[in-house]
Amino acid sequence: MKVTILGLGQKALKAIRALDQVSLTCIEMVIIGKDKNIQNDYSHDLETFCIQNKIRYLFRIEGKEILSKRLIAIGWRWMIHKNENQELIVFHDAILPKYRGFNPLVTALINGDREIGVTALFGESDFDRGDIICTQKFEIQYPIKIKEAIELISNGYATLLKDILQMEEIQAVPQVEKNASYSLWRDFTDYYIDWSWSADKIKKMVDAVGFPYLGARTRIENTDFIISEVTEKEDVLITNRTSGKVLFKEDKKPIVVCGKGLLRIDQMTNVENNETHFPKKIRIRFH
Repeated sequence: MKVTILGLGQKALKAIRALDQVSLTCIEMVIIGKDKNIQNDYSHDLETFCIQNKIRYLFRIEGKEILSKRLIAIGWRWMIHKNENQELIVFHDAILPKYRGFNPLVTALINGDREIGVTALFGESDFDRGDIICTQKFEIQYPIKIKEAIELISNGYATLLKDILQMEEIQAVPQVEKNASYSLWRDFTDYYIDWSWSADKIKKMVDAVGFPYLGARTRIENTDFIISEVTEKEDVLITNRTSGKVLFKEDKKPIVVCGKGLLRIDQMTNVENNETHFPKKIRIRFH
C-alpha cells in the first residue's frame, strides 16, 4: 500500500534511511517539517535523501492535498486533517498509555525512567488515545544524553516503520485508560534550570535538553548562560540553604547549592558571545 510520510527531525530521517529499496517503493510522498526551536531539524537531510532516491516530497508550508490512503506521522508536531477514507498512523516517543502528549522522551529522562520506547498507534481527534498497533522498548542507564536516547528511539522508529509498510491490514488494541498519564508541552521557559530541584534531577534535565535542543539555561545577574556539563558532588550541611547560590569552587568551577545536593558546573557558555568561561567571584546566584 502506498503511504505518505509526514516527517520531522532525526527520528524521521533515520527511520526512512533504514528502509530497503522494496520498502522505499511504498512511499508515495514525504511531507517535510521544519522546527526553528532545535539546532538541527534535519529538514535539509530529508530533502537530500528524497532527491537521491527519487521520492516525491513537499515542505509542510506548501500545503498540497495528500491523496494516499495511509498517512504515517513521524516526529510530527502539527495537526493533520485526514478524510474518511484515510488511515493515520502516529509514532509517539513513549510507551503508551504512559506520557501521552508533548516531549515525552525529555519528560521520561528528567523523571529518571529506566525504560523508554516508541508506540505506533492510530491517530484520533483526542491526541495519543488511539488504538496501539505496536511498541518497541529500550532499557537505559544514567547518565544518558538526549542525543543517545534519540538514537535508540530512532532505531525503534526504523523497525516499526518497516514492519508497518509490510502490513496490508493492520490490527490494533485499545489502550488501558486507567494506566494513562500525560506529558505537558514545553516552551523556551522550560529550558531554564529550577535550582530548587535535586542535583540528580537537574543533571538529568541538563542531559535531556542538550543538542539537538537548545540546552539548559541559567541566568547570572542579567546574562544568560547555557550549561551543558555538570557533576554531582557530595552534599554538606547548610544551615541556611538557598538554592542557586555558589558555595565552593573546584578547579575554578563553581559548585552550586541545589534543593537537595550540590552540582559542579563543568561547562557553561555565555549566550551573548558564545564564550566558555566561569565567573571569577564566588558570591554568585544562579537564577
